[in-house]
Amino acid sequence: MVADDFAVLDDPLEQQAFTQASEADDGFVNESVLMVQGMYCAACADTVESALARCPGVLEAQVHAATRRLTLRWDPARTRLSELAQAVGRTGYRLLPMQQALGVSERVKETRQALWRLFVAGFCMMQVMMYTWPEYVTAPGEIPADIVQLLRWASWVLSLPVMLFASGPFFASAWRDLRQGRIGMDTPVSIGILVTFVASSLATFDPTGPWGQDIWFDSLTMFVFFLLGGRYLELKLRDRTAGALDALMNRLPEQCERERPDGTVERVSLKRLQVGDVVRVEAGQAFPGDGTVLSDAATVDEALLTGESHPITRRRGGAVVAGSYNLGGTVRVRIDRLGRDTRFAQIVSLMEQASTEKPRLARLADRIAAPFLGLVLLAAALSALLWWSVDPHRAVATAVAVLIVTCPCALSLATPAAMLASAGALARRGILTRRLQAFEALAAVDTVVFDKTGTLTQDRVVVREVRVRDGWTVERALRAAAPLARASLHPVSRALVARFEDTAAGDGPAPLLEVAETPGRGLTARDTEGHEWRLGSAAHCGLDEAALVQAGRSVADMPCAYLADAHGWVATFVLDEGVRPDARAAIERLRALGLRVHLLSGDRLGAALRVARPLGIDTVVAEASPERKLEQVARWQAGGHRVAMVGDGLNDGPVLARADVSFALGHGAPLTQTRADFVVQSGRLSDVVFVVEQARATMRIVRQNLAWAAGYNAISVPLALVGWMPPWAAGLGMAASSLLVIGNAMRLSRMVAKALSNGLPAVAAPTPTPV
Repeated sequence: MVADDFAVLDDPLEQQAFTQASEADDGFVNESVLMVQGMYCAACADTVESALARCPGVLEAQVHAATRRLTLRWDPARTRLSELAQAVGRTGYRLLPMQQALGVSERVKETRQALWRLFVAGFCMMQVMMYTWPEYVTAPGEIPADIVQLLRWASWVLSLPVMLFASGPFFASAWRDLRQGRIGMDTPVSIGILVTFVASSLATFDPTGPWGQDIWFDSLTMFVFFLLGGRYLELKLRDRTAGALDALMNRLPEQCERERPDGTVERVSLKRLQVGDVVRVEAGQAFPGDGTVLSDAATVDEALLTGESHPITRRRGGAVVAGSYNLGGTVRVRIDRLGRDTRFAQIVSLMEQASTEKPRLARLADRIAAPFLGLVLLAAALSALLWWSVDPHRAVATAVAVLIVTCPCALSLATPAAMLASAGALARRGILTRRLQAFEALAAVDTVVFDKTGTLTQDRVVVREVRVRDGWTVERALRAAAPLARASLHPVSRALVARFEDTAAGDGPAPLLEVAETPGRGLTARDTEGHEWRLGSAAHCGLDEAALVQAGRSVADMPCAYLADAHGWVATFVLDEGVRPDARAAIERLRALGLRVHLLSGDRLGAALRVARPLGIDTVVAEASPERKLEQVARWQAGGHRVAMVGDGLNDGPVLARADVSFALGHGAPLTQTRADFVVQSGRLSDVVFVVEQARATMRIVRQNLAWAAGYNAISVPLALVGWMPPWAAGLGMAASSLLVIGNAMRLSRMVAKALSNGLPAVAAPTPTPV
């Protein structure tokens, strides 16, 4: 790693892109997400983690082998990021900021080097096979001895580039691990390559010596070619799995055109932009920040946010979001939010959590892989000793075959490859995965619980009617309620604000000093004159709802919100919420999948049943506070059920955290999304069904991959031990096993597209049962 790279890592301005600071008990703690270059397997990840764990100031280091991402928590008062990068560099790896590692130049460099190694191994393999082939097809003595020796010397010369250049990654990785006192996955491969070359060279130099006349230059070049070919294809397939996440997380431009005060344009780095700057965004370019359209109109693609690829037109004064694409001509935009303040940054943060997490099965496979490698070396040594007493000429070939064929790469890739393929495919559909482990948990779920307001019903609740205290007008009541409602993201609050803006007349009441929200109940505030205002449920406002209904101030069969002051009731806002168009079909499909569907709502029983009956939900829990929701989910779990929770409001945060698996709809509160395992950006309930189906398909693929990896070793190891598998076949088998695992995982991307195109069958609806 060169000095410029270290300077980038320590530059505070550059760190904003990959480091986030948080306050701790004894100061600040930084969390950085970086890319580790030079990694190929789980053992590499373990080496990097161990190197960082020994550094002072490192609180936690976790590397995901499949995505090569490092999540690093470190104390800036005790160490610098460049010092940690140097510690990693001493183990032979390289730390890079994500955007630099995923840049075009880095990708081209990595791909070009891999292709050159593959080309050299392939070219030399063909030439060596041409020189070796005559010995396979002729009888002993048919070719003069001097010609045979000449062909062997030619094979030896052609094997040198394979050893010195093409096999470089295997030797470098093995040497790194041995210097750290570890056994990596490239260690047995490197030993196998080295032993084969040394034994063949000795046989070439001294045909009458103790090593006999057998050479394996053809097997050596062949299995190096197969291993490199498998690794190259693995690299390309990884770009299509984890690369789907990379493409979404790194879509912002590195530079953009900013207007100067005199109207001229300058090209600046994205890091130099400031709020208030006016930028010009060309067609096909992503918007660098959240902003306001200054041109007459802009056609944008917001698929990342909504899952919809249909173009959306934003008029002058309309809002555009960072990461969305400009599909029309050049657009002028005033920047309102940048960096971590944008919606795009929140999405990236959620996706980074998924791409750096190790699922339970992956951690188990990594723990198995480490001792397994020790057993591989022991088995190879024992096989060589046993065969030396039987047939010394076959001892080397058998030991090398054992070393190569038993490498547990497929075992380590089996789980993360499938889960990352699913996460990447879902991300392209606007569904974000916060926790890869959630795929395993969701596949085992037997109960799906929905919140009502904003989840099963439209997130745009409307105010149908306003009833007010004598002497008050509807406009005055809305002016009084609007300042409180603006402080909340609850659908009812948004409905009140929308109704106020439609009415908008005159001045509002005195400004409010502070607004406090009680999740699931309502809002409380005081104005500058010391008067208290309450907006929310009847209980929150201290009102007797039955008395209000009897007095004609409220209605019994519709959801209502109330406004109260120090003198009591001020206004009743009668609300109407329509059921989502896809709710019935989604619930019917969940039931067809064998899942129980429950409704858990803080609303009144009558309102909850009005939603449940047409949707066919057979269990309804109504008038549930956040505490009761927690108790109810815990009760279902205690009964042996695995629960998935779907919600969107601030009051859903605790119960989402308590459920086995949780979904947050994209329009919901940010806190709710941070507690959820999946974030459905589109807000479509049908996408929840797709994720359930995808989770089941993912775990089927994981089980297939694990079964293949275990079966492959169960069959191949005995074949190698008894001498029935030559080294070249072992190399082919090892490469093929890893490719099969990743290729099988790639099927999940196609499954997503197919599932999204299928219709949902109808199922008869049962009668709801209140709880």
